[in-house]
Amino acid sequence: MLLVAAQLVFWTHIAIIAFNVFGLIAIPLGAWRGWRFIRILWWRVLHLLAMLVVALQAVLGRACFLTIWESDLAARAGETSSTLPLIQGWVTELVFWPLPIWVFSVLYVAIALYTIALWVLAPPRWPWASHSPNATSKPSQRAAR
Repeated sequence: MLLVAAQLVFWTHIAIIAFNVFGLIAIPLGAWRGWRFIRILWWRVLHLLAMLVVALQAVLGRACFLTIWESDLAARAGETSSTLPLIQGWVTELVFWPLPIWVFSVLYVAIALYTIALWVLAPPRWPWASHSPNATSKPSQRAAR
């Protein structure tokens, strides 16, 4: 049961990483291509918060809490990295780089600043704001065009 919990935490972590990376690419690309979903407020808030949590953990010199939970659960289940399923071992090698924590701090703070900049460069749509630039024009003005 502990091994299943460890794998669930691991794959949840991978999904969150994929969400974060997707947002970093999709937001500027979507702003350029006119994709409406990149301006959904709840999605953008969730992305920003996730990136800020990652940066804060790195600045505090802490490993991601999901990494800690997964490692603890795997250790309590008697797992080692050599007994991981093949695909999970490959993904682990791809995600967890053997670098000093300060490298991650610099990287994650830079990415968090980039995410904040995306709020200025491609701002989300606020639910109470007008969704259309023609929303205030009168029907007679639109017909006259």
